[in-house]
Amino acid sequence: MIRRILKYILIVFGCLSFILLILCFTSAPFWTWYKMSVKYAGIHRPPDAIVILGGGGMPSESGLMRCWYGAKTGNYYYRARIIIALPGDTADSLSSIRQMKKELILRGIQGSRIILENNGTNTRAQALNVYKIIESLPPIVPVQHMTSVIFHQPSYIPEGAQPAPKPGTGVRNSRSGIMIITSPEHMYRAFRSFRKAGFIKTDGVPAFEQTIESGLTFDDRLLGGKRWMPSIGKNITVRYQFWTQLRYEQLIIREWLAIVYYKLNGWM
Repeated sequence: MIRRILKYILIVFGCLSFILLILCFTSAPFWTWYKMSVKYAGIHRPPDAIVILGGGGMPSESGLMRCWYGAKTGNYYYRARIIIALPGDTADSLSSIRQMKKELILRGIQGSRIILENNGTNTRAQALNVYKIIESLPPIVPVQHMTSVIFHQPSYIPEGAQPAPKPGTGVRNSRSGIMIITSPEHMYRAFRSFRKAGFIKTDGVPAFEQTIESGLTFDDRLLGGKRWMPSIGKNITVRYQFWTQLRYEQLIIREWLAIVYYKLNGWM
């Protein structure tokens, strides 16, 4: 009986793996990953606070990308406070959260605008901690412009789209507007988590990476390649697209599992 169950499990996983492998030769993983972010992306109001959710350590791809977007938006919305949410020792000048602060300062952000939230170890905890920080701060003078600095397609989210927290949860509705900066696949979960924590004015900026402008094809023969080797210099799918789509699939599956976990816990 156990062997039969294991057999069926292996067959199911084998079929799923084969399907995922085939999809790597298409653009379906990219568009799935892209739609996970742009549904809640867009800047619809000047933010009171820009919340940069930390990814990996510093330096890292995710950390540097989020700092780049944080500095870009922070220099435009120069009155907004900037909150870095990443676990770490704020007394250690070499910690990742302190390195993210230094990166923002190098990109023109005043250190006095930056607040460190170093206690939250997941998105839910970070949302609750950021709420407490913002509610304890004095209000700022609103900015009278609403021009977006991000070129990705925004989508308007009505303030009433997410139900307010239920009485007894200990969370009120914050009147402060925030802008969340995080990785594209994490935008949906982060947006919904912060709304659940009490932020009714929430915008999002996904930290998209950009492709290079130049073409990457080459002629194997002109570079002295072996004649018996297959020529792949002009096959971008084999050289790059397959592996990129495979990475998107890994990000999507991991994030879907996290979304299920958060929904079952009532965190989003």
